[in-house]
Amino acid sequence: MLMIKRFKLINHTADVGIIAYGKTLSELFANAAYGMFSLITEIEKVKEIGTIAISLQANNLEELLISFLNELQYYFSMKQLLFSKFEILNLLDTKLKASVSGEKISNHQILQEIKAATYHNLKIKKVKNIYQVQIIFDV
Repeated sequence: MLMIKRFKLINHTADVGIIAYGKTLSELFANAAYGMFSLITEIEKVKEIGTIAISLQANNLEELLISFLNELQYYFSMKQLLFSKFEILNLLDTKLKASVSGEKISNHQILQEIKAATYHNLKIKKVKNIYQVQIIFDV
């Protein structure tokens, strides 16, 4: 089975960015979220204690991805939650249902505060049967 990396870091002038990858769009969305939380904390130390259901609707896939990431960022900044497991249960062009698991920030070190995922140069594309997207985060 072909293993692909979840994401890679990219340099950006004032902000921080990743390129996320996935064999499917659902995997791409999950890996983008995983990449975002990898920037925020040492994600491998985040336990899957609680689970939250997320249901979103948008005008297109790119908007849906940004809405998903910014919804997760809301839980991080307002509810003090960190996530390490991202399950995309249902993904259509304009609708997403997901289940995310994690725990309270409490004893975790925050490596970087992320204010929002941005639309800067955002385009989901398929390259050699692998979906990829570049995401720039406002820090």
